[in-house]
Amino acid sequence: MSLDPPAYILSLQNNIRARPISWEGAVRAKTITDSDLKKIKAIDKVRKEQRKQTIEADTSTYTTLLLGNGETKSIFESAAKRLDILQYMLVLTGDLIDDIPALVDSLVKHPHPYKPFLPLLKQSNNAEDPIPLLTSAVLSSLLSRGLVAQPKSTPEIDEALPKIYTYIAALSNTSDSNLQDIAVQEYSALLRTLKSRQQFWEQRKETLNPLVDVLRNATGGKDTDSTVYNGGSSGSIRSTATESIKVGGGVGLQLLYHILMVIWQLSFEGRLIGKGLDEEHDIIPLYAQLVRVSPKEKTTRLLLGTLYNLLSYNKSTLMPAAASAKLPTVLSNLKTRHFTDQDLLEDLDNLTKMMDEYTSSQTTLDEYAAEVQSGHLRWSPPHKNADFWAENARAIIENDNGDLCKKLAEIMDKDWNNDKQVLAIGCNDVAFLVKQCPEKRQALERYGLKVRVMALMQDENESVRWESLRAVGEWLRYTFDA
Repeated sequence: MSLDPPAYILSLQNNIRARPISWEGAVRAKTITDSDLKKIKAIDKVRKEQRKQTIEADTSTYTTLLLGNGETKSIFESAAKRLDILQYMLVLTGDLIDDIPALVDSLVKHPHPYKPFLPLLKQSNNAEDPIPLLTSAVLSSLLSRGLVAQPKSTPEIDEALPKIYTYIAALSNTSDSNLQDIAVQEYSALLRTLKSRQQFWEQRKETLNPLVDVLRNATGGKDTDSTVYNGGSSGSIRSTATESIKVGGGVGLQLLYHILMVIWQLSFEGRLIGKGLDEEHDIIPLYAQLVRVSPKEKTTRLLLGTLYNLLSYNKSTLMPAAASAKLPTVLSNLKTRHFTDQDLLEDLDNLTKMMDEYTSSQTTLDEYAAEVQSGHLRWSPPHKNADFWAENARAIIENDNGDLCKKLAEIMDKDWNNDKQVLAIGCNDVAFLVKQCPEKRQALERYGLKVRVMALMQDENESVRWESLRAVGEWLRYTFDA
């Protein structure tokens, strides 16, 4: 799934290629050497094939021109004060990386292949400044190839990768969709190896979080309570012309597709990221809703591929979320549509089988227990079902020495600043447990549940305060009755 270069970058590069450069003036000012100029002129404004032959005949010379060596400065260091030369050489370097594999092999074997570029990322704080923007394009392309060529981590990669991610993250945080699209395409170029995906995940607060925010906007900005569990679907947007498609929140189709591509690439480390994506972003309900509103086959393919990767690696923790989000219904609806993509159809079949196996083996109590054991509560059907609690409250308290209650206490002990509904749901469950089994209050108290629900009466979230007040009310009612 290769991506076309961002139009914004292409336009900038074409503009810079057309500008005249006073190379002889730069030599006279001793900004560059006469030797540098001869090397540049031998490959500048010539046919691609001629350029390729020239460089392949002397890759070491051109590697030194771009990266320097112990005795000679890189062209980017020697021309640091000539912004026009920096811009031109960045565009030319990008072309060379794209067109000449032999030079790329030589560059990534250099002792310090990324050193000349890293300072240029900090040239300006303006997101639209051409030099950092062009540098990130060159560096992400070179690093992408370096990561594949060097499976084991190196000090150079360890230094460069976090810095390029930080720069790209700043682009993704702008409100400019052109810059956001550049960011996600550069992420996609880098996420080709285990090392790069691990580093992306380590920096997820700056790298991943803005992308998930865009995906939430794409669902229309609705919360999970009102959309994810109702089995409904947004209005059809599939007939709109591709180039003008806007999904919820005004998110463009191209940006949506590229973000989904990044998270699909990340999902190949499903074992590493699954639990965190669930706890921090409620990823399965979000993706179930995105499948409902997916405007194109290519976006649906990435959504299903990501879901399959995540659920395959995290069945015990994520399947309860999938069931609560009515994923089986979503998949069943997809099967009524005519798809031609074989990867999509294969993932659809595999996900359907996986969900059928899970749901056929689960009682309602099993589903509730699996949700609690996953460590993340949602407003799934059992929580508000009085019959469920009447039938199962005692088993929840007594089975396995109260393991489910202990896990519930562990969940409620966290602050859940990004998902306060978890605390509201926990208080709801405590209220039902006390109501159905008042004689077990002391056991619940030993697990710390009474102290916690009392403390949550002061929480800033209205829903948490209401549910905690209800739980405390049940406790006090039976205390007074006694």
